[in-house]
Amino acid sequence: MKFNQEDIAQIENHGITENKVKEQVEIFQRGNLPVNIQAAATTGEGIFQFSAEKRHDLSRYYEDRKNALSIVKFVPASGAATRMFKALHSFLSDFDPGEESLSGYLSRTENKNLATFFKGIEKLPFYEQALHYARECQPGFDSLNAEARKFSLLQTMLFSPGLDLGNYPKGLVPFHNYNDHIATAFEEHLNEAASYAEVNGVAKIHFTISKEHKEKFQAEFDRIKSRVETLHQVKFEISFSFQDPKTDTIAVDSNNEPFRTEDGKLFFRPGGHGALIENLNSLVADLVFIKNIDNVVTTHKVGEMAEYKKMLAGKLLQLQEKCFSYLMLLEERKPLVHEITEIKKFVKEELFFTFAPGFEALTNEKKVKQLQNRLNRPIRVCGMVKNEGEPGGGPFLVNHEDDTRSLQIIEGAQIDDRDKQQKEIAQNATHFNPVDIVCGLRNYKGEAFNLTHYVDPGASFIAEKTLDGRPLKALELPGLWNGAMAKWNTVFVEVPVSTFNPVKTVVDLLKPTHQTN
Repeated sequence: MKFNQEDIAQIENHGITENKVKEQVEIFQRGNLPVNIQAAATTGEGIFQFSAEKRHDLSRYYEDRKNALSIVKFVPASGAATRMFKALHSFLSDFDPGEESLSGYLSRTENKNLATFFKGIEKLPFYEQALHYARECQPGFDSLNAEARKFSLLQTMLFSPGLDLGNYPKGLVPFHNYNDHIATAFEEHLNEAASYAEVNGVAKIHFTISKEHKEKFQAEFDRIKSRVETLHQVKFEISFSFQDPKTDTIAVDSNNEPFRTEDGKLFFRPGGHGALIENLNSLVADLVFIKNIDNVVTTHKVGEMAEYKKMLAGKLLQLQEKCFSYLMLLEERKPLVHEITEIKKFVKEELFFTFAPGFEALTNEKKVKQLQNRLNRPIRVCGMVKNEGEPGGGPFLVNHEDDTRSLQIIEGAQIDDRDKQQKEIAQNATHFNPVDIVCGLRNYKGEAFNLTHYVDPGASFIAEKTLDGRPLKALELPGLWNGAMAKWNTVFVEVPVSTFNPVKTVVDLLKPTHQTN
């Protein structure tokens, strides 16, 4: 494969090397590499389940230590609201209020979600504002028939003139309507951070966003800053970062040749949320909480949710303390046989990592090196929710090529559904990943890990996409909480479904968990 001078200049402008692009093309030629799941992680077998007393103890453990730590809440927030309003866009394209009744349309299309939307439309946090704009922008709005009013109201919600929510980042869409104000998802993350990530009166939150939306996010923070700081008696330090262009990936055609645009240029796409490992790696922090932008609760439910966050953090600090003490022991002197046995037991029973079968036959020196290698890496404690049909990856015990076994978060696309046994294991999973993660980013010497050293490059994923109606193959980098963290020490803890309240579509805002009354 040869690139011309214009190609090479374009590649270099992305901050990528020619060899890196060739490596990406080789991945397309190789195809997706399925994982080898040994079993789904379940309570007692890979997922810790704690009593109320134990949860309280872990929460207290975190509270007693957090003021000595640098803590940041990390929120992936670059997603647009386009998918959230997808059904409404389709409705506006398909429905003609002059030709068909709304009830007739809903009956014809059998769209239950849309029916739920119209039934509860007045409960949407932006309904009154949209109604005001509709009356202002369209003379005679109130004299229109019911179908035409609803049609006009949706146009006002999604487009300009109006609220223009269809062109907003999801983080700035109004989520909750309180008596005295309407809160966006962005604001609710500040409310949450004040309850568990505050250190000595300061809460630090880092949002990864699209560069074109930075001014909007900054303006929203400036608008609410005084109110939320007064409410919580906490100072908020907000920071933003963008996905680095060097993490973009080349697209290819059906023959695995570089895809070119109509003007002959190479086509690069953002590498997916796995690219955010670079953003996470740039943070200066001891402890990082990770949670998606659309998963928030109303303020009267923050207390319960925060206790589970503290529980996860307490568990991480306990595990980290144990890892650090063992690492210092292994560094300072030759461990005794029973100490090696003790450390190996900790790795197996607390970190759920199983060494290759030949471990016991190794010399003590080689055992020590393997134990040090296993313990001295980033650690994460992940909340897992019982599976109730929500989409998302799940917790599994995975067999690796070197005959070791570890806990991993695995997405459906990583599983070979042509393998009957693998498919059956996946279908019997009891829990899924709500992205409720606490991370320890420093080693036992207080030094920051280089997180890019703990990525599994084989966990990248090839997806089918289109550009201007032409099919192409896109390369998604190893996902942030699966492949990008594959070589971390991973621990799963069960958390209740009440802590998971994502807003994937606008109809989700009508659920009781997002109503304030």
